[in-house]
Amino acid sequence: MFRRDYIGLLREPRSVHALARELELSPGEVEDDLAHLLKSLRHSDAYRAVVTPARCRHCGFTFHGDRLGKPGKCPQCRHTWIEAPMIRIEPRESSKGPEPRQQ
Repeated sequence: MFRRDYIGLLREPRSVHALARELELSPGEVEDDLAHLLKSLRHSDAYRAVVTPARCRHCGFTFHGDRLGKPGKCPQCRHTWIEAPMIRIEPRESSKGPEPRQQ
């Protein structure tokens, strides 16, 4: 599978583990591919990545958005009830402004 093929799969938000299950790959492989894809998308004019960071369901602590894998436990309350980060790729809005009006 090519990394660009992930773009079509990530139109809806998914976690690394859900995507790995769907593709029958290891989560580590998927995480590595996604990390590289996210770096590439920073320079893309067509798409942008939206990462919803992992969050503790017990105390609400929000982890850094750069981590794609699910953390083991919350550093604040030490609970393991963690919501996995979700990744979505969407088309980038056009950077052009509205067309000038003709009079």
